[in-house]
Amino acid sequence: MATSLTSSWDHQYDYHSSANADTVCVSHLELNLEVDFSAKQLIGQVTLYFDLNKESSSQHGQLILDCRDLTLISVSDLQGQQLDFSLVDVGDILGQKLVIQINQSIRAVTVHYATSPHAQGLQWLTPEQTLGKQQPYLFSQSQPINARSWIPLQDTPKARVTFDATIKVNNGLRAVMSALNNPQMPKDGIFHFVMDKPIPTHLLALAVGDLAFEATGPRSGIYTEPAMLASAVKEFEDTEAMIEVAESLLGPYAWQRYDMIVLPPSFPFGGMENPMLAFMTPTLIAGDKSLVSTVAHELAHSWTGNLVSNATWRDLWLNEGFTTYFTNRIVEAVYGKEQADLEWVNEYTRLESEMQSVDLIDQTLPANVQTRDPNQAFNRFTYDKASMFVHELEQRFGRESFDAFLFQYVTHFAFKAITTEVFMAYMLQHVLPNCPDKLSEVELKEWVYGEGLPHWFVPPSSSSLDKVHLALMEIEHKKPAKMLNVSDWRVHHWQYFLNQLPQVISQEQLLDLDDTFLFSQSKNAEIVCDWFRVAIRNHYDPVLEPLSAFLISVGRAKFVKPLYSELLVAGYKQEVEQIYAKARAGYHPSLQVQLDKLLSW
Repeated sequence: MATSLTSSWDHQYDYHSSANADTVCVSHLELNLEVDFSAKQLIGQVTLYFDLNKESSSQHGQLILDCRDLTLISVSDLQGQQLDFSLVDVGDILGQKLVIQINQSIRAVTVHYATSPHAQGLQWLTPEQTLGKQQPYLFSQSQPINARSWIPLQDTPKARVTFDATIKVNNGLRAVMSALNNPQMPKDGIFHFVMDKPIPTHLLALAVGDLAFEATGPRSGIYTEPAMLASAVKEFEDTEAMIEVAESLLGPYAWQRYDMIVLPPSFPFGGMENPMLAFMTPTLIAGDKSLVSTVAHELAHSWTGNLVSNATWRDLWLNEGFTTYFTNRIVEAVYGKEQADLEWVNEYTRLESEMQSVDLIDQTLPANVQTRDPNQAFNRFTYDKASMFVHELEQRFGRESFDAFLFQYVTHFAFKAITTEVFMAYMLQHVLPNCPDKLSEVELKEWVYGEGLPHWFVPPSSSSLDKVHLALMEIEHKKPAKMLNVSDWRVHHWQYFLNQLPQVISQEQLLDLDDTFLFSQSKNAEIVCDWFRVAIRNHYDPVLEPLSAFLISVGRAKFVKPLYSELLVAGYKQEVEQIYAKARAGYHPSLQVQLDKLLSW
């Protein structure tokens, strides 16, 4: 049942920021930081340049910034005059707000500070936690609200900023940022960066490590540890083709370069769309390009997410839904319709599974996280339900007309942050009147504000899965695994097979499947994770050893959180405590916080 368009929530208000960005808006950052691996700190200063909203002149006496666990040393204006400031605690999720007293003549302030060794937005790795085992490593993860743990700023996607940065590294390692990166190493260890296009603060990114570079095309390349470079370049060699397809749909690529950095396994996401330097997990390197849709996904964010952004974390679906759909279009153009359809069906399978365990109130496109941790917005509804909505728009309008809409939509909102309600107003004003027979206002509101899926929704399908359905029937009839015809299956067939297996399977069948297809030994992270979930719920204990090794070596939240949850539901509490005690130190701090709550650690 659809909810009303109006509610008690202020749709323009960012519940996850204390900043007064609507009255005093920071537009540019000037960073000057030194990386201290021994202390696990960034130490230095940031100068914030801001504009005043003339309509709110009575509220210009303060600049309010977000921060979390920062050591503040001093705050001054550009002439070095010290300014009064106070730090106010606003809770475990939001951290603190920094209130700086300003007057009408001040247009910039400089904050001298140091980060905490436990900053949620930074992960410091020992040499032993890297592939090369010789040098330490640092990387950030600012999304959703962790930029405030390494820079005092207005940490809201509503307030876009440009930035320039000077990063000093003392131990001969390379620093890279979400800006234009120079493959040449400076001799003095001082790196300079410029981002001249306004970006949301959650796209601020930094990494420092033993990094090599190789181009994958005229405007793309890979940074990663030397031992991983060749395999990463081979896996992602189609990047330029993806960029060309994306441009053909949504217009010229606005960010000059699309470089990627493949991070250590503790990176908590599949990818992060930081402009000019997308962050990638090494779990994508399967050796057969079967998981490179994540590369297409982060590239697609260059338009839907980085150009057109969500104004609050309630509106995340505007980023992730359009991007997940757009990813599918890139995959279709580069790898063919069969693979695109299989990935679309697997999206729906994931969504269908999550619908069974999530309260209806949380099954709308806008994420119901106003008073909760914004990390909870990253779910199958903001990604896959929203993608199903965009796919249906394409089906109703026709691909040619829908592509024209996409281009116009991105052009209209480029470099802006919008709410769900701004999107709805745009649809009602510019789209629905031109095609009243294609989509009604009632249907639009049901998709966006309704719980679950609309009653008329038809799930995606693929005839390529007929052979998987046959194998599943044979499994139900206890046919030996070696008798199944799986000779031409892709990774996506195997994912579908594992996700559609009966909830209850005998130990004999599980052993037969594992011995025949070597699931527990799979090097494909998607397959082995799906297999572990099947095994856990059926108490197939032979997986506990490889499962433990997997959870200790991989820190991607998509895999780690569901596996711990499955173990707890299945009654493996003692095993969870033992595994987590060994694995926790290798997880990103932001993931540690989430898992500590989940596991009551």
